[in-house]
Amino acid sequence: MNIKGFGFIKPLAGDEVFFHRSSVLGVDWSELQEGQRVSFQLAESPKGPRGEQVQVL
Repeated sequence: MNIKGFGFIKPLAGDEVFFHRSSVLGVDWSELQEGQRVSFQLAESPKGPRGEQVQVL
């Protein structure tokens, strides 16, 4: 994961979605690993879609 505190989620369909470390629930940011399956809520922001309520499955 990005040391600056953000990453991208690759949904099963569609483009990657930005998410911020403050949107991660249930695990510490440092525990996330690239390629882990997650669930998330898609939200709109001024800069486009973003992931919220990100949880490791």
